[in-house]
Amino acid sequence: MANDSVTEPVRKSGVAPFLAKAVGIVLILVLAGLLVLWGVQRYVSDRLTPDPTTIASASLEGLREQNRLSAFAARYVAVVTSKQSQLGFTTEKTLIMPGMVRYEVDMAKLTQSDVAWDGTSKTLSVRLPAVEADGPQIDLNAIREYGSGGPLTVFTDAEKRLDAANRRAGQIELIRQAREPAMIKLARDATRRAVERSFAMPLRAAGIDATVAVRFADEPTANTERWDTSRSLQDVLGNRR
Repeated sequence: MANDSVTEPVRKSGVAPFLAKAVGIVLILVLAGLLVLWGVQRYVSDRLTPDPTTIASASLEGLREQNRLSAFAARYVAVVTSKQSQLGFTTEKTLIMPGMVRYEVDMAKLTQSDVAWDGTSKTLSVRLPAVEADGPQIDLNAIREYGSGGPLTVFTDAEKRLDAANRRAGQIELIRQAREPAMIKLARDATRRAVERSFAMPLRAAGIDATVAVRFADEPTANTERWDTSRSLQDVLGNRR
């Protein structure tokens, strides 16, 4: 009886450490499993979650491949008159010259530093080169000329000089009309919408609800505009390497 009373406490004292060790091992295995599960979920999330900077970079390359983007064109009409006086006679001719002017942006100048992503506001900011007026492309079939005639057009080369002067003046007038601030604004707005769509559509297709803000390098900006707070694609993609 004395031996049995001594053996029982010994058995109980041996079971307690064993259970503590077993519980500790189980806890360690559970924590390890949770860490592995978290790592797998993080990996899958990184792989499957669309990356806005990667999508924007692909859109940027697509725009650059277009080389020159033309989203707006306008038709203008120049009406100019030239006079020639010689030998006491005067003659004049009036030229009506229609022409088409296309407004283009050199997308080859666009770089990754011109595109910035702000993850907080989910805004993609794009800075474009200045809009350029290309042309004018003269509609030769629609040109009309009116002149007073007279002896100078018969006995001298006054008519040729009048035609040359009118054509030069007509082209200058078409370019002047094309560069009016109101027309440049229309060209910017049309180009802005086209570029915003080019960046926004792939983002939305990937399920990213982002705002695309486009401005031009020569476009005045308000002092309160926060333009340089975002990180450019060049910085983001550079850090990943």
